[in-house]
Amino acid sequence: MKLHELGPAEGAKQTSKRVGRGCGSGVGKTSARGQKGQKSRSGGGVRPGFEGGQMPLARRLPKRGFTNIFAKQYATVNVSALEQFEDGASIDIQSLIDAGVIKKAMDGLKVLGNGELKKKVTVKAAKFTKTAEEKITAAGGSIEVV
Repeated sequence: MKLHELGPAEGAKQTSKRVGRGCGSGVGKTSARGQKGQKSRSGGGVRPGFEGGQMPLARRLPKRGFTNIFAKQYATVNVSALEQFEDGASIDIQSLIDAGVIKKAMDGLKVLGNGELKKKVTVKAAKFTKTAEEKITAAGGSIEVV
């Protein structure tokens, strides 16, 4: 197979239906919208979730709980991800972003205790789980709460 022989699968591409182009096209005059009514009009139709005046599902269901808009979102990283750094390294948010472990800083860094760590590293983060703290110190490393 060559590059110029590539093409979409059979039946994958369809030409769009051109409406309102005369009687012979099969979709002329009313343009496949029927005669009258809300859906035949320009800009007609109902908003998403509208159930014809019946109480919508979103309003019929009971509401529970709330979302705390002041809650902090932490960028999380497991202890196993710290293994890729060299022995004696100082690890902070910026070094993790540069290494591609996390995408953005968010409200801080939280280190979770999943995995193994055999290297002696210094980790600077906002939060540590107990298991993460134990594994880092057991490997001879140290933690710093920023």
